Amino acid sequence: MFDHDPLAVFSWTELTLRLGTASLIGLLIGLDREITGHEAGIRTHALVALSSAMIMVSALMLAAQLRGEDYAPDPLRAVQGLSQAIGFIAAGVIFVRGANVVNMTTAANIWVAAAIGIAAGAGQYRLVLVGTGFGIALLTLVKLFERLLPRRDKSKQNPDD
Repeated sequence: MFDHDPLAVFSWTELTLRLGTASLIGLLIGLDREITGHEAGIRTHALVALSSAMIMVSALMLAAQLRGEDYAPDPLRAVQGLSQAIGFIAAGVIFVRGANVVNMTTAANIWVAAAIGIAAGAGQYRLVLVGTGFGIALLTLVKLFERLLPRRDKSKQNPDD
């Protein structure tokens, strides 16, 4: 199950597994943002992961279908295009409120959802599982650790710090 051929996406089962995995983990990754009341919540993260997986699967399928003696399409261009698009979306959720930059974690979370979608779309299930584990750990365990750190008043900081 974990070492599938990345181009073996022509079966309904494999296609459903790849897109379903991306969608479910996108929901899971977006749960933290939903609970904390951010605009980009579970639906946004699930849609980012699903769309990333769909684009990756489509790129792999097209590469397999169009490959010939004189032509070898490059499905990695889909990853490059997704990176640019997700960067644009993530940048759109970041804004400055006074002296504070807001929604950096939400933007990073969207990047993780896209990366999980790309990996799921490529059939890289081990990468999906390990990446999801680290992503959830960073969202939950690090948040608990941050609560133990002393707070600093950002409004009194030197702007050159």
